Amino acid sequence: MKKIEHNPRRTFLKNLGLVAALPLLGTWEAHAGHAVKDRSQLVVLTCNIRVDLPEDAAKGLGWADRREACLSVIKKQQADIIGFQEVLRGQFMDLKEQLSDYMAFGFDGPEMDAFKEGYHGIAKNPIFFSKKRFELRTAGAYWLSETPLKAGSLSWGSARARNASYVRLYDKVAKRELRLTNLHLDHVSNEAKEGQIRVVLEEAAQYQVDFPQLLTGDFNVGIDSKVYQDIIQAGWVDSYAAVYPGQKPEGTTHGFKGEDPERKKKSKKIDFIFMKGPWEALSSQIIKDSYRGKLPSDHYFVRTNLAYRTT
Repeated sequence: MKKIEHNPRRTFLKNLGLVAALPLLGTWEAHAGHAVKDRSQLVVLTCNIRVDLPEDAAKGLGWADRREACLSVIKKQQADIIGFQEVLRGQFMDLKEQLSDYMAFGFDGPEMDAFKEGYHGIAKNPIFFSKKRFELRTAGAYWLSETPLKAGSLSWGSARARNASYVRLYDKVAKRELRLTNLHLDHVSNEAKEGQIRVVLEEAAQYQVDFPQLLTGDFNVGIDSKVYQDIIQAGWVDSYAAVYPGQKPEGTTHGFKGEDPERKKKSKKIDFIFMKGPWEALSSQIIKDSYRGKLPSDHYFVRTNLAYRTT
């Protein structure tokens, strides 16, 4: 038997195919109500929905208080693909039930720690995509560490174990393949964020430069960070910046304070939709909608309308 290399990154790249067999928790019902848009266009959302915390519930800001608002705001966008962050199992089940026109991937195990109930610092980042528009070609998940196939693994002083999910889809409308990776980087350590994004960028770099890829998530950094610059230098394009070149973006975090002026002074845009390959960003928005006076999360969601380039 060939000796296994001990370089974590090389081991990661050689063994990543193993995770493509992770069980899918989405359902495969034939019915789907999505209206088919222009075949060259795609609507992508990234949504940090805020984990379901007892301390939020005590303030009237728990998932049970926000669930209807969150789902209403998301449904209104009529997205083709959605990258979610900060999703616990109960929230995942609610999303699957209410977003039945989508297939969901990216929550299933193995479990991250010894606790079967409650929140112990780790949430997951599932991807939802239109059943009508897409056929799943492959999917997988890995941990953002030096041992990405070891569940719950920590590296570089990360405060929590972090993970990424990916799907490779066949767009039945545009008759093209694409790939989306969805993640949530560490919220404390810059070293951890930089190490985690290196794992993602190295994994994605295996694909041809003209293969359409998307990268969504909560990066926990602004545009002035090394993480952001590393992504750009790796050939990715910030879809929001492509629509608004040279403009400083508004922040996407608000701590349930919405448009509070003091909040806006401190907030950064840390939620992004990056693209690589033959894409054109047609429009991009920070979604500030509420529903019956409730904000869906402590983050604003981000939407981008994309088109495949033919040349």
